[in-house]
Amino acid sequence: MRLRALLETDALGLRLLGGDDELDRTVRGVMTTDLRDPSRYLSGGELVLTGLAWRHSADDSEPFVRILASAGVAGLAAGEAELGDVPEDLVKACVQHRLPLFAVNEDVAFATITEHVVRQVSGERAGDLAAVVDRHRRLMTSGPAGGGPEVVLDLLGSDLDLRAWVLSPTGRQIAGAGEPLPDGVSAALAAEHLAASRTGRRGPHRATVEAAPGVTYSLFPIRNTGRGAAPASRDVRETVLSDWLLAVEADASDWPAARLDLLQGVTQLIAVERDRREAARTVRRRLAQEVLELVSAGAPPAEIAARLRVAAPVLVPGLGTAPHWQVVVARVEWEQEGGTAPVEAGPVTQSLLEEILVDPASAGSESADRIAVAHTGDEAIALVPLPAVTVTADAELLDGPPDDTADTGLHADALLAAVRGPLSAGLDGDGRLTVGVSAAVHSAEGLRGALEEARHARRVAAARPGRVCAAGHHELASHVLLLPFVPDDVRRAFTARLLDPLRDYDRRHRAELIPTLEAFLDCDGSWTRCATRLHLHVNTLRYRVGRIEQLTGRDLSRLEDKLDFFLALRMS
Repeated sequence: MRLRALLETDALGLRLLGGDDELDRTVRGVMTTDLRDPSRYLSGGELVLTGLAWRHSADDSEPFVRILASAGVAGLAAGEAELGDVPEDLVKACVQHRLPLFAVNEDVAFATITEHVVRQVSGERAGDLAAVVDRHRRLMTSGPAGGGPEVVLDLLGSDLDLRAWVLSPTGRQIAGAGEPLPDGVSAALAAEHLAASRTGRRGPHRATVEAAPGVTYSLFPIRNTGRGAAPASRDVRETVLSDWLLAVEADASDWPAARLDLLQGVTQLIAVERDRREAARTVRRRLAQEVLELVSAGAPPAEIAARLRVAAPVLVPGLGTAPHWQVVVARVEWEQEGGTAPVEAGPVTQSLLEEILVDPASAGSESADRIAVAHTGDEAIALVPLPAVTVTADAELLDGPPDDTADTGLHADALLAAVRGPLSAGLDGDGRLTVGVSAAVHSAEGLRGALEEARHARRVAAARPGRVCAAGHHELASHVLLLPFVPDDVRRAFTARLLDPLRDYDRRHRAELIPTLEAFLDCDGSWTRCATRLHLHVNTLRYRVGRIEQLTGRDLSRLEDKLDFFLALRMS
């Protein structure tokens, strides 16, 4: 905007005291100061507002104005609230240095002028930036020459002072300008976005998170335009777990329409990049599909191995031709409401599993996206390559003797730890994600067993409570494999017979018999260790165990009764 426009705005109440031939100067910002030397805070083009608190005598005016003129400010506006009329020595200094000078009526607050300038300058910058965004979109549509979404996010920061990040639905940062968001903040923002999207509300969504107190974010959905169907015709559950989001550190609730349109243009530009990455996954998905179809059909190991050798340069660049493999099986299930069509969950699960399996060490780069995931029905299956040294001792069960090296492959417990919060928000109400992880195998011969193992582990996870659950191969060699398949009515009857008398007694007497029983079994029946853990005298512990035996008719010195109690606690 020009200085002349400020003078012509009656609501600002500005009077020109000098510099009428300099009114075509461009105003790029505004700064309020009463420092004698504010040069370190000036970058040029500002309208400087001052209450004249720096002026103690007439000799102070010329040095102050000289500093402003050297910094390239657009103009100076002096308030009349403190000293009344603007001093003549300041007027002369501004004429000497050709710096336009305005008087600010005492009835006009500096905040009013600041708000007006910021609003006008931001609007002009937004128009300029919109042209840049449009040009960049055309570049990226024709290929990756535009430089990726980071270029536009940098422009948002430099031209509109907006810090912004592109996040995946799990909170992984895909792009950003400047410092990355802390993990806790990005995960919380992803959860807020997924929860808001599930309600069907249109973006942007306003969000505040505990991990960043006092900061407001606006969350803009980034729709994947390559799905074919129009957004209005899709069930939100088909996209909520796979769409990216743009998180902006600002409150967009009072933004003008022009700025909101600009940010929508940015999201459309980033959607082009998303579509390009989706297209790059097509070959890996097809290769994985071919391998898994051979495995599922019981093809000879030699045929599967030949297909893997052909696929290896694409699926496992840098790992050689004979890596070890793990299989991960995932399933997203939605409850079907009466009269509604079932949601096709296979593609959603496929995209989600690809996201979960991104290498955190290289997150944000395309090199992180190297996992081959296929889907069949509502189930997604991933072939995860591992360096040859990572085969586990459990591989002996599948296809041969184990190496002596440590297991550094995927672990079910850790796989969903960082994404459980956001995904639980996206699934809340009517959806579940269950994941099963196999042991590592060192040849094509073991892939069929690994696939079945991962599917069994997923069924174990499905029997657990919670929206997001995973189970690993190690759980298939214990009672954990059996418990989920006990019928519900049998489980309830078994646990009620053993534990209800103890629960009733605890409610009446606050005796803590159930926690005592859990600790006693966890300490393998050791009186000393259990008493120490519970901070009890051994005699008190013996009294409680005796009460448990009396109420249930069981003997905790017998292995069979200990086992019954252990299973009852696990099934409760």
